[in-house]
Amino acid sequence: MTDVSHIAARDKAEILAQALPYIRKFHGKTMVIKYGGNAMTDPALQADFAEDVVLLKLVGIHPVVVHGGGPQIENALNRLGKKGEFIQGMRVTDAETMEVVEWVLGGEVQQDIVGLINQAGGKAVGLTGRDGAMIRAQKLKMVDSQDPTKEHDVGQVGDIVSIDPSVVRALQDDAFIPVISPIGFGDNNESFNINADVVAGKLAAVLVAEKLVLLTNTPGVLDKAGKLLTDLSARAIDEMFADGTIHGGMLPKIASALDAAKSGVNSVHIIDGRVPHALLLEILTDQAYGTMIRSH
Repeated sequence: MTDVSHIAARDKAEILAQALPYIRKFHGKTMVIKYGGNAMTDPALQADFAEDVVLLKLVGIHPVVVHGGGPQIENALNRLGKKGEFIQGMRVTDAETMEVVEWVLGGEVQQDIVGLINQAGGKAVGLTGRDGAMIRAQKLKMVDSQDPTKEHDVGQVGDIVSIDPSVVRALQDDAFIPVISPIGFGDNNESFNINADVVAGKLAAVLVAEKLVLLTNTPGVLDKAGKLLTDLSARAIDEMFADGTIHGGMLPKIASALDAAKSGVNSVHIIDGRVPHALLLEILTDQAYGTMIRSH
């Protein structure tokens, strides 16, 4: 816990009062939060995240958490003596790897997050895309980035066909906090591993969320000189894709963010999960702790 005993009572009241317009503005609204990076592995930041999510729920905002788990999957595969293989940033997922992905994401990681939120006083419920037939998926067709006639087989990596959010809505309305693992199912009941940023973006669009918040290990979107861009329009992002400013691991993140912004999510925030209580600071203060992407 951060020591706040040095802050005078009057200042504390001031700080709380400043959050009031935001609480009023977002009361009853849904926010989809992609949880990943350091915020997910550093114990102090984990506790901060859980407290933030519970506080948002208690002031009448509906948080929905979608989590990743790349490092945890990597560790589990290493323990089994399997080497992770990536093509164009996507994990090649054979049947055995898929089993590991399911028990790491849908078991270990998800239940850790549920436990943290419950410990902070919330009521979290863990789901995968199978629950409530939420995430229908199909095999991802991966076209080679250099040669568009060539396709890579990345195994059981999924592309979302549709999302039915009714189970999420039912839980929300009953004061629960849904925690979702990015696993979908196909026509033949097979499982698919789906990029968590993509799941968060599509879910935010389907729920017509007020905000989509992506926690990362970067300060946000940086320009070529490494300066933080706090406010971006969809048009500016298209230009940054074209000139290569946005590349690597940021590509799927920003692409999902952009899709969500274009599909009716009011604003998308890419924030620095290494900052304690980054989530509250971004949502309930006027201070920018990352990059906001506007829909227009």
